[in-house]
Amino acid sequence: MIRIATFALFGLLAAPLAAKDSLGVYSNWAAFRDAETPRCYAIAKPRGRNANSAFASVATWPRQGIRNQVHFRLSRAVGNGGTVRLRIGTKNFELTARGRDAWAKDRRVDAAIVAALRSAETMRISLRGTSDRYDLAGVATAMDAAVVGCAEL
Repeated sequence: MIRIATFALFGLLAAPLAAKDSLGVYSNWAAFRDAETPRCYAIAKPRGRNANSAFASVATWPRQGIRNQVHFRLSRAVGNGGTVRLRIGTKNFELTARGRDAWAKDRRVDAAIVAALRSAETMRISLRGTSDRYDLAGVATAMDAAVVGCAEL
């Protein structure tokens, strides 16, 4: 039953991402391939009431030589150039934000975030008195599926 509910959740999340190929649903995370762009990504929605259009993703862009780049769509906007705090397990990171989007400051921080995602159970993004919380079950498998899914693109 949980698997069906999770799949339905990702169906709603993926609706605006039409024409994407599903690479699988892995507990709280899913992986997709977009051959047109080309890119592959692992993606999840936060739990709770802030889940409206917020999401976390880890993407691979083979033509640009980018692997495991993190991106967060926040549940609310922050000022341009604002900072957002990310906590994964016991590790803390500062993200660069503009509007409702946030990223790691550079590839080194991307790599550190991805490493932290692989070893933690929860993630929280804090901004302006609120936070988006994510369960990380399935994130490592979804990230791996995204990398493998783009190997042939």
